[in-house]
Amino acid sequence: MTELTRRRMLAGAASATVATALAPPFAHTPALAAAPLASKQAPGFYRYKVGDFEITAVTDGAATFPLPDKFVQNQPKAEVQKALATAYQPTETVTIPFTPIVINTGPKLVLIDTGYGPEMNAKTKGRVGQLPLNLTAAGIDPKSIDVVIISHMHQDHVLGLRTADGGFAFPNAEVLAPALDWAYWMSDAEMNKLPEGYTKSVYPGIRKAFVGLENKVTKYEWGKEIIPGITTIATPGHTPGHTSFVIASGSAKVFVQSDVTNIPHLFLRNPDWQVMYDIDPLRAAATRKKFYDMASAEKAMIQGFHFPFPSAGFVEKEGAQFRLVPIPWNPII
Repeated sequence: MTELTRRRMLAGAASATVATALAPPFAHTPALAAAPLASKQAPGFYRYKVGDFEITAVTDGAATFPLPDKFVQNQPKAEVQKALATAYQPTETVTIPFTPIVINTGPKLVLIDTGYGPEMNAKTKGRVGQLPLNLTAAGIDPKSIDVVIISHMHQDHVLGLRTADGGFAFPNAEVLAPALDWAYWMSDAEMNKLPEGYTKSVYPGIRKAFVGLENKVTKYEWGKEIIPGITTIATPGHTPGHTSFVIASGSAKVFVQSDVTNIPHLFLRNPDWQVMYDIDPLRAAATRKKFYDMASAEKAMIQGFHFPFPSAGFVEKEGAQFRLVPIPWNPII
């Protein structure tokens, strides 16, 4: 057997290049018309079953931006870049995906979180705010959504409640929001405790998403089955009322972790690291450890809002760290 080495590979490539250069013109096949570049991705959705339930992960897109100096609040930027390089990621930028999910329980069609919405879609030239387009591609009419569950009231989870003309994007749906987050984000006293930039941009946008929808919003508590088969889990820290969910059908279940972890190769690997978006960083870190200890011990599948699409996998514990094991792509449901 011929041994495959780097030198042999390079030599072979060089020989092929020379042979091509020396070949007479008549040796070439007739030229074909150049194929146009697609310049865009296919619609992003992925389906899998949990017992009798069907889950559709629907991408809202992904944001790429320069790595902030304090993206991780309790680590120097150099350490963050080292972790990014170890995960084969660019070290000068970060990319954060956004993945709402639709659960078809049979009696109910339930959406968890709504993505960024049309305003941010326009501002980012289509990088985010893709949920409406991808719902349509998945054959899901927004009018057919019975319930919209909000995991927590951050912009990338609530702004998609609105259409481009300001209407309600899911006109026949009840909206369920965590009671603690509702109290926090609707409080002027809490708003005034935050930095000026936050109060000028983040707070007003979140409140605006709910204006006129108050009669559609039901506030929920932790530890309750809010829809048959969907139970809330207390995972505070990212926001005061940040909530995860257990979706269960028969003996099957999946944990919907919302934003317990942001970028997994940073914060799953290093659960003590504090992302800049956590309102209570110490509590968020404690929540991460508790949640992933539970998930890894149960070998439970996890759906993560900011995991790489289709944003589902398993968590394995490695000492004080964890790692994400993505689910394999399945061509059938």
